[in-house]
Amino acid sequence: MAKSVLLLSGPNLNLLGEREPLIYGDATLDDHVATARAAAEQHGLDLDHMQSNHEGDLVAAVHGARGRYDAIVINAAALTHYGWSLHDALAAFEGKVVEVHLSNPYARETWRHTSVITPVADGSICGFGGLGYDLAIAAVARMLE
Repeated sequence: MAKSVLLLSGPNLNLLGEREPLIYGDATLDDHVATARAAAEQHGLDLDHMQSNHEGDLVAAVHGARGRYDAIVINAAALTHYGWSLHDALAAFEGKVVEVHLSNPYARETWRHTSVITPVADGSICGFGGLGYDLAIAAVARMLE
């Protein structure tokens, strides 16, 4: 049976392709999900995606992933920096967790340098644009071998 991955996308990522293209590029969220799906298929993984602008929805998705998914790939967007309830939910998830960001938060404003997700993630990938989704799925595949 194929291993399964839940891809979670946080607030405002539904505006990718329109919002600050000099920082986030011109690819849409659908483009990034398609990249992740293609990578997952290449690695023999099943992938589901969920996006929400509401922290509670993402927390509920992580709770629902317990015992159902082998890994979570998450771009928590702005919740990266203050989403403690998301941190706690991910800490209770027994599978692998990979944090991904299109931009490099460490090359941006100081407040973006702190991630509350990183301490509960197996790894973080940032600054590679859309390639980050491909890298995150490849990392998950290797960790699940």
